[in-house]
Amino acid sequence: MSCTITNTLSERISVAETWSATELLSAGWTESDPAWEAAAEGAAEAIVRNDATCAKDEAGHALQLARSDFDPSDPRLGTSLANYGLCLRFARDAGSHEALFREAHDVWRRADAWIARMDAPRVARSSLFHMRMETRHREIYRERWLKRWKEMADEATARVAALSDPADIQASTATDALARWRRECPAMLNDTRKLMAAAFLLLAPPAA
Repeated sequence: MSCTITNTLSERISVAETWSATELLSAGWTESDPAWEAAAEGAAEAIVRNDATCAKDEAGHALQLARSDFDPSDPRLGTSLANYGLCLRFARDAGSHEALFREAHDVWRRADAWIARMDAPRVARSSLFHMRMETRHREIYRERWLKRWKEMADEATARVAALSDPADIQASTATDALARWRRECPAMLNDTRKLMAAAFLLLAPPAA
């Protein structure tokens, strides 16, 4: 199966989930954000079907997007670095995998500053009372989200820290990553979705 990398947004994202330029702009997103998700998913899908060349190309494209368009402390950059190193190993390519893993770990360790700037998502409520309560107690609501965000980041950081060279990727890990992401991915464009994408599409195995 061939693997064609393209920068055209409409060709990079799922047909079932497309966003207009206006929707992206309103959410503070750019075309690189959903394109990164598509490339990270593509790398995992290629691993599942044992297509090493495609996995490397997709992971490389995700890394290119993250390096050029994302903040240096964005956890998606950390995931991109780790996944690219793993996909290079999967393709049996020579390369500085260990350096990629170290840089990935450094990015995830710096993610606290990025997480501190995250906005808690506003969730549709079943009653006016609940909407008012959320508005009134916005800081408490955000603290609960912050706890969840930190748990996701801590888990991902531990997984990246456990990587070493040589480190191999497993089809089961990629399968689990895709299933978790597609099951829990928010149906909206927000900061939580970006963090979930970084944490759930990370192809490193669970830390021991």
